[in-house]
Amino acid sequence: MLDLVYPFHGRWLVQNSPADRVPSHGTAAFASSYAIDFVPVDADGRSARVRFSTLVRSEPPDRFPGFGREVLAPVSGLVVAVGDGEPDHLAHRGLPSLAYALTQGRRAAAGWPALAGNHVLIRSGPGPVVALCHLQQCSVRVAPGNQVRAGQTIARCGNSGNSTEPHLHLQAFTGPRPEEAVAVPVTFHGAAPRNGQVVESGG
Repeated sequence: MLDLVYPFHGRWLVQNSPADRVPSHGTAAFASSYAIDFVPVDADGRSARVRFSTLVRSEPPDRFPGFGREVLAPVSGLVVAVGDGEPDHLAHRGLPSLAYALTQGRRAAAGWPALAGNHVLIRSGPGPVVALCHLQQCSVRVAPGNQVRAGQTIARCGNSGNSTEPHLHLQAFTGPRPEEAVAVPVTFHGAAPRNGQVVESGG
């Protein structure tokens, strides 16, 4: 078990939490059994206002108020890998999300980097590696070999990789390659938030 601090400020909605089921994302592939998603939301708990067009058309990611929100290091440690060049694609809700789901197998077949999109991997001392994924293109502020402290700004929330709307995917595993690693359970300030919970972190 690895205890972390929340990797953000403001209000974020918890989705796909391992506190509700394991594997949290319906698969143990790529050491993702205990992965968790955080969706940035506004004061009303919405990621973006739903319009009629939302149901039938994909939307630019900058329509979401959380797009570009700061992402913080959840743990102090060594940056072991970074990806920063993937574009932020359109967001998909309503019917477009169903069409997007049909292409999931293609992204999985392309490997973990295609699923993660832009990402930062931080090794916690001699312990597990923490991955933060779907980051905004060209927003990563750290490089492999950098030491970071918990709470330090490292990137911004984006919509790269296997993502239907801007959010942050976090998981921990035993080594630098998720294809070969074992998933590690995580808590935040000693607890695991549940699906549907809105977490608010100061700053």
